[in-house]
Amino acid sequence: MPQTEAVIFDAYGTLLDVHAAMARHAERVGPGWRQLSADWRAKQLEYTWVRSLTAPALHEDFFLCTRDALDVVCTRHGIGDAALKRDLMQAYLTLDAYPEVPEMLRAVRARGIATAILSNGTMNMLIAACEAAGIRTLVDEILSVEEVGVFKPDRRVYQLATRQFGCPADRLVFVSSNAWDARAALHFGFRAVRVNRTGEPDEYGLRANGAAEIADLAALPALPALLA
Repeated sequence: MPQTEAVIFDAYGTLLDVHAAMARHAERVGPGWRQLSADWRAKQLEYTWVRSLTAPALHEDFFLCTRDALDVVCTRHGIGDAALKRDLMQAYLTLDAYPEVPEMLRAVRARGIATAILSNGTMNMLIAACEAAGIRTLVDEILSVEEVGVFKPDRRVYQLATRQFGCPADRLVFVSSNAWDARAALHFGFRAVRVNRTGEPDEYGLRANGAAEIADLAALPALPALLA
């Protein structure tokens, strides 16, 4: 197996808890905040896929997709508080990292392996989130889809990583909590790891096609076949 040059992480839902924004304002949102947060995430991703699949002229950056998705789900849930929506969007810029993330990043870098983020987020969103989560100095490179103007799982997004590190895809490990993202990365040629925090079923034949699966990121540095 080729030596690993870098581990490339998805950001939202993998390093960063996408439900943290809603959790911070749970009392204001009400008892249905968990469902609202799940709906927000689903609609956010839907908007990225639709905009990527229709036409380049319809591209909006991830912040705008996130805002538009919030407007829709708040309307569905009968929430019309403009101040609350502004606060939720502001909270999305400073999401919490999962607890094990800082130590995991240190462990990967201690092995002489670079760390990077490859995300749908804008560069401003990603820098703000990493700084707020206290991991900015633990990430060597931040790559945003805005460089190519299209969202995951478009192949051009994953090419950003091979271009950045100047190496073949099989010398990069891609880590995501999104099964569809891991499958696209695996198809591109990366060694893929799915972070399955909630014990969801295997999807897209990930296991059969060689993707590793871990329950949380604390297990990542102990994957010798991927980080050799």
